[in-house]
Amino acid sequence: MTTMTESEWRYNQLIKLFPSEPEPAFEAPEQQSSIWGREWGCRNDVGRLRAVLMYRPGDELSVVDTSKQLEMGAFGDIQQGWYWRGNTGPDLAAMQAQHDALTAALEAEGVEIIRVDAPAPGRMKTVYTRDSVIGVDGGAIVTRLGPRIRRGEELPVTRTLAKAGCPILRTLNGTAVAEGGSFAWVDERTAVIGMSSRVNEEGARQIEEVLRAQGAELLRVELTGYRLHIDGTFLMVAPDLAILNPNIVPFWFLQELKSRGIHAIEVHHTDNPWIINSLAVAPGRLIMPEGTSDHTREALERHGVSVVTVPFDAVCSGGGGIHCSTSPLVRDRA
Repeated sequence: MTTMTESEWRYNQLIKLFPSEPEPAFEAPEQQSSIWGREWGCRNDVGRLRAVLMYRPGDELSVVDTSKQLEMGAFGDIQQGWYWRGNTGPDLAAMQAQHDALTAALEAEGVEIIRVDAPAPGRMKTVYTRDSVIGVDGGAIVTRLGPRIRRGEELPVTRTLAKAGCPILRTLNGTAVAEGGSFAWVDERTAVIGMSSRVNEEGARQIEEVLRAQGAELLRVELTGYRLHIDGTFLMVAPDLAILNPNIVPFWFLQELKSRGIHAIEVHHTDNPWIINSLAVAPGRLIMPEGTSDHTREALERHGVSVVTVPFDAVCSGGGGIHCSTSPLVRDRA
């Protein structure tokens, strides 16, 4: 028989006085505020936006060499690991001016800008912060970017989140591949992920694990052909309103939105496709790029949506729009 020492007895009494407390949950507002300083994360794509991750484009774009032209009408170096879409190289001054205009528009809406300090060495697409981080309830998921030309953007983003005090609930690992541009909240209990060359099943499974612990489900939508992200296809604008391209999403998803009472405004065929790559800053309040067709904007306004436009074509020329250039970290409940 083993006897208990006085020291062990006192230790056991302390353990009983200070037991483990699984409740309230990690994401509970009082836990977030007392331990992490604020209520981090997102449970929707349309609630009042409070904080967003961004990066102002800079000297990393000097790697683009317009003498290295690819056959498909772009510039790039497969071995070095960079590419630039379009017939001309980046106009850095214009990109910075337009990025500053977007930042100013967000700050005018009361949004806090959390800035990535610097890109990873050799990486020139950090301006598109959406892909490396997914905001979920209570914090963020750091993704694992698909192609070699972007792998590594995760490190400076991780450091930025840690510095800001944002909980990282998961870093995708193993052979998982997923990018935030292909993730969207439909409502506060449902998210959707576009399956493509940039999102594999293992990436979706690891994201789903985080959501399941929070009582949310993940719908998988197979994107067509070489389309990369769902944010060029589908955008929530208000709790019951979305914009989408019906030629790209499957019929069952259209029916799913309808069954949830979500009205889908179909993008007009004359619209600039970047119109879907906009950002809701509050329910029915949208920041979108200038120069898009009036058809979809008029349809939005008929549904009570107010629109703020900013020039963004220079940033879009690198392959990402307003939605791509912003990664929400804090939103209000819708």
